[in-house]
Amino acid sequence: MTVLRTRPVPARPAPVSSSLTQSQRLLGRDWRLAAVFVAPTLVLVTGLILFPIISSVFTSATERHGAETVFVGLDNYTDLIGDTVFHKGVLNSFVFTAYAEIFKVTLGLIAALILHHLRRGRAIMAGVILLPWVVPTVVTAFTWRSLLDPIFGSVNVLLTDSGIGPALAAIGLVDRWPAEWLSDPALALPSVILVNVWKGIPFFAVTFLAGLKAIDGSLYEAAIVDGASPWQRFVHITLPGLRNIMIVTVLLSSIWTFNNFDLIWLMTQGGPGDATAPYVMVAYSKAIQQLQLGAGAAVTLVMLPIIGVLVVILVRLMRRGDLPGAGDLGRRRLTPAQRRALPWVIVAVSVLVLAWASPHIVWKAALVLGVFVVLAAAVGRVVSVLAARGNRLAARLVSGTGTGIALLGLLGFVLAPLYWMTVTAFKSDNQIVARTDDLWPTPWNTEQFTNLFTGKAFGTWYLNTILVSVASTVIALVCAALAGYALARLKFRGSESFTVTILLTYVMPGALLFIPLYQMMSGVGLNDSLWSLVLAYPTFTLPFATWLLVGYFKSIPADLEEAALVDGCTRFGAFLRIVLPLAKPGLLAVALFTLTNAWNEFLFAFVFITKDHYKTLPVGMQSMIFGDVVPQGQLAAASLLISIPVVLMYGFGQRFLTEGLTAGAVKG
Repeated sequence: MTVLRTRPVPARPAPVSSSLTQSQRLLGRDWRLAAVFVAPTLVLVTGLILFPIISSVFTSATERHGAETVFVGLDNYTDLIGDTVFHKGVLNSFVFTAYAEIFKVTLGLIAALILHHLRRGRAIMAGVILLPWVVPTVVTAFTWRSLLDPIFGSVNVLLTDSGIGPALAAIGLVDRWPAEWLSDPALALPSVILVNVWKGIPFFAVTFLAGLKAIDGSLYEAAIVDGASPWQRFVHITLPGLRNIMIVTVLLSSIWTFNNFDLIWLMTQGGPGDATAPYVMVAYSKAIQQLQLGAGAAVTLVMLPIIGVLVVILVRLMRRGDLPGAGDLGRRRLTPAQRRALPWVIVAVSVLVLAWASPHIVWKAALVLGVFVVLAAAVGRVVSVLAARGNRLAARLVSGTGTGIALLGLLGFVLAPLYWMTVTAFKSDNQIVARTDDLWPTPWNTEQFTNLFTGKAFGTWYLNTILVSVASTVIALVCAALAGYALARLKFRGSESFTVTILLTYVMPGALLFIPLYQMMSGVGLNDSLWSLVLAYPTFTLPFATWLLVGYFKSIPADLEEAALVDGCTRFGAFLRIVLPLAKPGLLAVALFTLTNAWNEFLFAFVFITKDHYKTLPVGMQSMIFGDVVPQGQLAAASLLISIPVVLMYGFGQRFLTEGLTAGAVKG
């Protein structure tokens, strides 16, 4: 709809009218309607996010002695000083996050540059690369767990047959070959980092691709006229143009990665020993497994200042565009020499910290990362030299060949695990055990799907997931539409503060909430009930939905509503008849995100639900594993069935998703 691309008319401040009542002058012109619109979101955010965090502070000062809970003050916090398990968990979280973000930024940027320079098929390739981010985390975990299995997985076989595996052992990247990826303490954490990078690259690539499209093309044209090389254009135009979006993306991803629970739990359960256990898993162990809610709450709250710093920086950056000239505030405080030196100082400090925290990983990561960077720089240098000598045909040939090889490697890395999951789902148990026809089932059969629905509650899990996802999405969508419109259009006191609160709760990790929410659900008797999930899921869907719709409603010209009001329509009528139809792309984008997030959620469902017939798909699939017995065929079949709805939803809703996110992100 062309009207959505119209630049919004800047809102003119409403003149102070003598007809305003005293309450309107004090609380704002539209405070009554705003109170109705904001009330549902305010109740949910206060009751399910703010109040649980506050109650968690009081819980952290208690300890359970038998059947009684006693006040112990700061004892739970002081105990953490000498808790080696907690120390290891915090260190694992930092190492896991640091390496994951470094690789996601580098590989995501390379992927975005490859896609940006594609002349044909860019949308298709972007959709394919997005698949790892779309598929549920439980699918990612079980698929890679199967691939990395030293007995039944294909990674060791392929690396051995290609000669890469013995070479890795020869240069010291692995201690021995064949490698035991998830059971070797030296390899378990790097393996989990690899899987997180695989799942996170699409988010970075698509985000950076959007940033590349927003860079003014005339800057590149002027640089070419001035004789700038491709490397100079990259350093002086591309990177500065992506600076803000890179910072926001890295901060947001760091918050998610630092508080990761489901991927690590599903792949290693923190093992071997505590080699991969993050601090969130330490909190889960203390609060849920050992029934010491106070000690578990203390673990999460100790990390709150670190998360809070990241959140505050992120909020300031995401809101910077709303303030005229605010984008240059940080730059004005530094001299040009300081700005040039700052990135190198950050890199040097980061390397030193990582070398101290993970001496057995840092040089291996540097070697692997260096290979990618050197290859990309070498191709760029060759192209630059050929172009400078006037040999444009050779430069174009080298560039096209390098891009093609890089694209094939990227697609292979992205699609290989998904292909493995698909073919494993159609193998018989004998084929899987005997390791025959690894890459192509002979014959294809549906034995795993039949076994999946025979004598198991898989159908019930599927239905539970649908019910919870749809119910929580409807709640989030209705509340977010009302609150988003009020914050974008209505004039009332406190709107700015409430907008900031929404953004803060949006980036607040679930790791801070699962203990107080578990306590709350137990108190009202909703544990082992689907209602507990329906109420809990808006904690991570509603803030995002509201924030996105605030930006989208701002992108709709206010003149349309004003014309409806002049024609006698009420404000609520204009909202229903004018704004909501025009906001369809934003609403569909929000519905798609909230539905898939609820569909994929693991932590709350894992903590709240213990009875088999109330489990959702991610938790139900995890319960299919008994000790060391892993039904790989059935898990692959279940992974395929849980992924298909999400992939189809993203496929059909991609156009609305792009349009809705673009408008919401620009204004939000």
